[in-house]
Amino acid sequence: MSFDLAVWYPDRLLSSEDSGKRYVRLCAGDVSDIVEHVAVAAFYDELVAKHPEIDTIPEERIDDTEYCPWSIAMDRSPGHVIMCCVWSRAEYVRGFVGELAAKHGLVLYDPQAGVATFPLVPRSPSGRKPWWKLW
Repeated sequence: MSFDLAVWYPDRLLSSEDSGKRYVRLCAGDVSDIVEHVAVAAFYDELVAKHPEIDTIPEERIDDTEYCPWSIAMDRSPGHVIMCCVWSRAEYVRGFVGELAAKHGLVLYDPQAGVATFPLVPRSPSGRKPWWKLW
């Protein structure tokens, strides 16, 4: 059993239900409604700098889940990353990935809970909210 998370660039505000539908489409390989963004690449680079992809680690570290908590290779595009970790590292990975997603201004979707967490974005110097932020 694995614990899965996804991140993507917040091109528009989605409900958790619509985020779940997007996640299902991503799992099926459909990236047609994903917006490419450099923040996703920056997120991925920082993520694998700390916890390398499972298919890149040496054989002798394959069971070292503190070094590599991933259960399979990540699914990614220039607009999203889906990560699957071993269940024993779920709490840690949820916290780490959540902080990293917020740092890079990305949506974090947790399919186990069915919840999407959108980044908090400060107002621009003009005082206007980003176009997608409704609250």
